[in-house]
Amino acid sequence: MDLQVATLCDFAAEYQGKMVISGTFDALAAKATPIVHPQCSLAMRFCFTPEDDGNHDLQISIIDEDGKAVNEKMPIKGAMPVQIPDNVAFMTRHLIVGFQGLTFPRAGVYSVDILVDDELIQRLPLRIIKVEDNQQGQPPQG
Repeated sequence: MDLQVATLCDFAAEYQGKMVISGTFDALAAKATPIVHPQCSLAMRFCFTPEDDGNHDLQISIIDEDGKAVNEKMPIKGAMPVQIPDNVAFMTRHLIVGFQGLTFPRAGVYSVDILVDDELIQRLPLRIIKVEDNQQGQPPQG
């Protein structure tokens, strides 16, 4: 199992077997805390081979620097059954998880953790930045 794409973004959708991603980001900025982000998505593209056939458990958490979940809804857990047809070398699947009203209590570095079968397969860093009025709410680049 290979996680080929994992990104936070403003919008993601699947269209005719293709994943459309708009507004990928790794930082959010605001003038005051807590910082509430109204809506975003976690877009993922998995590649499976015949060895991955079977039932798997998927878990997604957004955590702070101390490993504490940002809210009581974390972790998000779900079943991820994989069925590879005979004579197929690989197949890909898109998974898009939408978030609404994510609240970050303070500035700092957070992580979006993606686990499969209790194994961490990807950790996406996310900077939450409190800005002063003269910075016009723009996160630093990079």
